[in-house]
Amino acid sequence: MKMILVRKFRVLILMVFLIACTMHIMIDLLPKLEKRGTRSDGDGGCSCTHNLNEDWGKQRPKNTAESGWPNKHTLRILQDFSSDPSSNLTSHSLEKITGIMDKNDSFKKLEQQEMGKDLNNKQLIQDGSIKNPQPGLGYSRLGALFQHSLYKSAIPDLTEDDVLFNVNSDIRFNPKAAENQEWQNVGNEANEEEDFLPTGEAHVDSYPNWLKFHIGINRYELYSRQNPAVGALLQDLGGQKINSVAMKSGGTQLKLIMTFQNYGQALFKPMKQTREQETPPDFFYFSDYERHNSEIAAFHLDRILDFRRVPPVAGRLVNMTKEIRDVTRDKKLWRTFFISPANNICFYGECSYYCSTEHALCGKPDQIEGSLAAFLPDLSLAKRKTWRNPWRRSYHKRKKAEWEVDSDYCDGVKQTPPYDGGTRLLEVIDMTVFDFLMGNMDRHHYETFERFGNETFIIHLDNGRGFGKHSHDELSILVPLNQCCRIKKSTYMRLQLLAKEEFKLSALMEESLQMDKIAPILYQPHLEAMDRRLRIILKAVSDCLEKLSYDNVVENDLDSDLNNKTTKR
Repeated sequence: MKMILVRKFRVLILMVFLIACTMHIMIDLLPKLEKRGTRSDGDGGCSCTHNLNEDWGKQRPKNTAESGWPNKHTLRILQDFSSDPSSNLTSHSLEKITGIMDKNDSFKKLEQQEMGKDLNNKQLIQDGSIKNPQPGLGYSRLGALFQHSLYKSAIPDLTEDDVLFNVNSDIRFNPKAAENQEWQNVGNEANEEEDFLPTGEAHVDSYPNWLKFHIGINRYELYSRQNPAVGALLQDLGGQKINSVAMKSGGTQLKLIMTFQNYGQALFKPMKQTREQETPPDFFYFSDYERHNSEIAAFHLDRILDFRRVPPVAGRLVNMTKEIRDVTRDKKLWRTFFISPANNICFYGECSYYCSTEHALCGKPDQIEGSLAAFLPDLSLAKRKTWRNPWRRSYHKRKKAEWEVDSDYCDGVKQTPPYDGGTRLLEVIDMTVFDFLMGNMDRHHYETFERFGNETFIIHLDNGRGFGKHSHDELSILVPLNQCCRIKKSTYMRLQLLAKEEFKLSALMEESLQMDKIAPILYQPHLEAMDRRLRIILKAVSDCLEKLSYDNVVENDLDSDLNNKTTKR
């Protein structure tokens, strides 16, 4: 009798286990077994809200094979936004990228084909003969600014060591190396014979704009002033068809990686606050929201300052149903979508902060604004080095950083590599000016391209915590300038120029930001705050000039070779 009960118990346990396994399999396969409903309202947003609940059950993550698009891994290895090597995967919930070596080999062939040629006969890909059209009709402050002599200074002649990728203008890329897929957008078949040589290789002019942007990066700038690919890339970010979406791993707030039809990728930051909302006064800088419009405005401000160290960023109105939910293969993301009591589509994803039902991102009914920042070349092709900012904040509610209590802190920084020589300290001061104009307190680390060593610019990444308070100027951001009393002559002269009524910074920013598809980007008080902060920066430099000589404060970078320049102390 006892043995029979034991056997029955074992059979019962086995049955429960089998039922549990069956349920897991059913739940996992359910999205793949559901049939997709065919919409009759085209590619636009929802024209009505009464059928959202009905449509919801008919949707599922889009499968690559069904949609007719190429394998998701194609050319993705050429791009990356984060300094974390693990972020080459679009999400921890996605499949690992395979065939990386094949993709790298296809790109490296561009360099190897010309290894035997003399450098003097090599023409590096630069701007070409196409110039950006002047913005606006009639008089343009922005157009006049870019015609000013301060915006026409040339960088030193580039050598092989000064470009990120040693690619020749006569090199041809074979699209077959990318799984036989075309570079161009669908609909450009009519130009196929012109874009491809008789050998079947693509001409450099037919490269997608994101690849042209990558090829143009050099020791001194992310992109040149007259690079036509940048303007075209901004158009791509705002209008290219989104092919797939996944959550970006890491980070405190939700970010999405969007892959386009031409294999380009961008980092999407959704709208969390309206233009006129300020950061609550009781919020710490490290718990502040990341604002999509700050990312957009940072790109335009960086260009007006002539730094050109922010990757291209554009605003976009995204259909959450068609362009996120229906095309994602990230199950963790897809499962967070729901319909709100107001019948709007919402989702919240997974992240450290603000990823919950209470902080969900909701459309109207399924349209949401966001910023799209172009990816930099993948770390496997162009390694970047991450540096701790010497003036990093404590990121603690009560503790202060050393620089906040030691007025002579900069003297120690000047004796520490890489700040004891070269241009790195001056690059940090440039970044300080940039951050103060935006009110960005969240600059704990920065990155440089490893290939260029210490003599190169700082990449201005992750600018989402700027433009949070127009009514407050955070003077602690300016501490590096006040303590070190050093600034580039080119930066100082441009700041003086932007303080003039003719080239008023707020007016230039307003004109530049009007070009974006979701303009207006900044609330008017934020524009006025930049003029006020600009005067504060110039006053800080003036105070330094009263204590020290001009040559000890202002580093002349306009008349000397940047390769041989050393920072004066």
